[in-house]
Order: sequence, then C-alpha cells, then structure tokens
Amino acid sequence: MTTRRVRTSLAASASPSVSASPSVSATPSVSASPSVFAFSLSLAALASAALVASAGPAGATGNATGGRLQWGECPAAVKPVEGQRCAGLSVPLDHADPNGPRIELAVSRLASTRPEARRGTLLVIPGGPGSSGVQRLAQKGAALAKETGGAYDLVAFDPRGVGGSTKARCGLAEQDRWMVTLRSWPGDDGSIGANVERARRIADACARDGGPMLRGLTTANQVRDMELLRLALGEEKLSAWATSYGTYVAARYAQEHSGRTDRWVLDSSADPDPRRVAYGWLADMAKGAEDRFPDFAAWASHPDRAAEGLRLADTPEAVRALVLDLAARLDRAPRATAVPGAPLTGAAFRQALQVALYSDGAFRGFARLAAQALDPRGVPVLPPELSGAMPDEAAAVTVGVICNDVDWPRSVPAYSRAVAADRVRHPLTGGMPVNITPCAFWKGGAVEKPVRLTDEGPSNILMIQNLRDPSTPHSSGLQMRKALGDRARMVSVDRGGHGVYLVSAGGAGNACGDRTVTRFLVTGERPATDIRC
Repeated sequence: MTTRRVRTSLAASASPSVSASPSVSATPSVSASPSVFAFSLSLAALASAALVASAGPAGATGNATGGRLQWGECPAAVKPVEGQRCAGLSVPLDHADPNGPRIELAVSRLASTRPEARRGTLLVIPGGPGSSGVQRLAQKGAALAKETGGAYDLVAFDPRGVGGSTKARCGLAEQDRWMVTLRSWPGDDGSIGANVERARRIADACARDGGPMLRGLTTANQVRDMELLRLALGEEKLSAWATSYGTYVAARYAQEHSGRTDRWVLDSSADPDPRRVAYGWLADMAKGAEDRFPDFAAWASHPDRAAEGLRLADTPEAVRALVLDLAARLDRAPRATAVPGAPLTGAAFRQALQVALYSDGAFRGFARLAAQALDPRGVPVLPPELSGAMPDEAAAVTVGVICNDVDWPRSVPAYSRAVAADRVRHPLTGGMPVNITPCAFWKGGAVEKPVRLTDEGPSNILMIQNLRDPSTPHSSGLQMRKALGDRARMVSVDRGGHGVYLVSAGGAGNACGDRTVTRFLVTGERPATDIRC
C-alpha cells in the first residue's frame, strides 16, 4: 500500500530564516558533536564532529518557501552519496510564537530510484543530542536504500543547533570544551570539587551567552520541527529509523502524533521514565560499561592478539585487572602524549575505554593505547575525540538539550555520595556517570515538563537492542518496551556495542536483526512476540 501524499501549505516556512534576536545565528559552523552527557557517541559521528566543517543551510541551493522544500546540491562537507540532495527548512525559534524569529534546519533527501516500489518517506533520526541527521544519511543512506529496495524516499535533518542548522553558543572557555573535562570525571581521589566549579562556570556562561536559541534546544521542539518537516514533505504519514537518543525523539513524536506514523523502528533505546530522562541515561552508562567490557576482555586476551602486541593478558579476568590498575596508575602519574598539553590521565584513559566499547572495531585502538601506556618508552597516541576541544556550538547543544529537557538534582553533597558509591560498584567508569553536570546549576530549569510515554496508539513500532550495549543497556531498553506496551515488539540481539541495524556494511552486524527490521520496513511484517537473535 502506498502512503498517500498530501499538499499542505506550510505558512511557517513562507519567510526566509531571519531572526529578530542577535542570539540567533545562521552562520556556518563546525558540525555538532554527539552528546557528551547523554548517550550517542558513534565513532563516525565523532569524526564528523571533530573534522568536518559543515556549511549552514545557505550552503545548499534549495530552501523551503511557501511550504515546499526546494532540493539542490549538498555542501561538499556533507560528503553526500550519489543522489543525495539538500534543502533548508524555516521553522519558528519559538513554536508558541509562529510569527516571531525564525531559524533554519538543514534537510537532506535520498529519493527512491524505483517509483513503482515507493510507498512513502522514511525519516532517519540521529542520536545525540548533537548528532547530524544529514551526515548520518550520507553515511547510511546507500545501505538503507539497498536494504529497503527503493520502498522509501530517505530523509534526514540536522536538529536545531546541529551541523548545518542554526547554532547556539555558550561562549565556553577552551579548557571546558574538552570531552574529558566537559564530562564530569571525578578527581583521582573521587573528589568532585573541580567538577562543581566547572559545572557552575559552564551553566553561568550558557545563561549569559545562550539566549533564546539555547533555550530553544529541547526534545519537544525537535518533535515539533519534525511535524513541520512532514508537512513540508507533503506526506500524510512518515516511517522512521531512529537510533540512540533519536529513539526518545521518535517515541515522543509517536506519542503526540500517533496518527502520522507508519512503520517506526527504535534502535538502541533508553529508559523514557520522566524521572530518569537525561540524568538516568547518563547514570546507566556505568551498568552499560560493565555489561559490555567482557567482550573487550575476551578480545584482548585472545591468542590472536599476540602477533600485534595487543594481547594485554592471558585471561579476560586479567585484562580487567590490568585496565583498572593502569587507570589508577595514570591517576597518580599521567603520561605525556603525542598531543602537547593533553596528558593521558586516568580519566582520559577511562574515557577512551568508554568510547571504544561502542564498537568492536574500536577495540584495537584502545588496546594499542593501553600497550603504549604500559611501555615506559612509549608515547601514547590519543584517539581523535580526546585530542582537542569541541567547538563551542557542539558543547552548547549537548549541554543545552539535556539541561532544558528536565530538572536535574541540585544537591552537591548528594552527587558526592553518589560518586563514592558508584566508584565502588562500577570501577570501570570511576563515578563519572552519576557526577554533577552543568544541569545542576541551570538557570531557569527545564523549559517544559517531560512527558510520560504510554501504550496508547497504533501497534506499529519495532524495537531492536543489543544485549550488551555500553550506552543504552538492554535493561533500559526493556523500560522503553514496557512503556510502549502492545504498541511495540522487541528484538534482542546477542552482541555488544551501541547501534544494531546496518551497523556495518561489511557484515560485522547481526543478520537476524537486520532481516527482521528490513522485513518490517518493506512488508510491514513484524514478529508476533518479542524475539531474540
């Protein structure tokens, strides 16, 4: 059955992207990073954040006028796949004031090359907060188009604050924009005094310099922007493939616009309980690391690693002991690295491990870093994400969304107690996941109250989740599954890493999981019950 297209006037897009406020900027900037505090941290997206300068919406030759998206060339920095086109969509800065200041969102499409097979539009929703949908379409679009056989036009957009869309700024000092400082790693003795000072300083800077644009960075606004995009596309309904934080965005959309959803895939979900949104996501990273680390330990103790000098120990248990001991030694005596002024501290080493757990392909790099740190004559080479400061715009969006979405605990002593307990319970993450963040000092608190997801709506959602996910643990995905009730079915995949569907074009993913998702997207067939692959 083909989804019927409708012609809808999008009055909100009739004017160009112009703001009456100086805090709204449409200048090109570096593509925003995945979230430092929440849970999307794919290596591909990190590389995009660190290395790709993405032109703003004006860099594309298309834009949205009178409700129609005018597709044109994509900026070169996007590195588009063949057939990928770009446009800009004008939306209100404040949806409660549709005639007020406007911002632009970068939008991209990979149209179906088989009109006879086309059944509608599938929205690719990135993670984060802070990941680029346009970049994700460039990275995954060709594989997704092949899998779905031309059944969809594939569309993605950069959420406000990200990539080619209008940016926010906090004016943060460079030393506060390194991942290892923006994330709240406690001191080597577990103290959080330096974290408290930095969190307060970042919150003050964002309150001073962020303005309405920063306060507009919310999940609720991303959902509203998605609905305007649907109207601009002229689609009665959308299908979607959402990943990581994007699953929360997608679930919120399905809650508020259930009649506009067709086939909905949630890949790597977190607990949507309003009491745990953002704060709970970060805390879950501690359990996620414990769930996932045995995969790395088995890899790093396998005899096959010996030839490369990457066999860290003879048994998985010994690998764990070595990693924890090395982190403690680096706490006491950091090592100089190939990056001047960026030593390999215990916190940096733990952060490198946390990133490496996202993908089997990153194991080798972390094992090499450990081997270099163990060699008295070695010079450790930091991974790219730890080798420089994030752009201010990237830091602003990663902080802004999670602090605007929900009120965080504000008691400093409570954070200190939580860190002390978590360091004992989950030593691999050293207390970072429960430590204080700028949200504890956020001026004005949450912009809107978070919503509770329910089981009301069509039964058209397919979830897929790895059993050993370092960022969104399987147990957290089960909470999303519980909230959605009979609206959803869940595919649990016996593998590790963050992100499941089409995780690797080279075949390193899970064939059973891929087949199940593809079948659902193409035919609508979904397992009758939850299954395990």
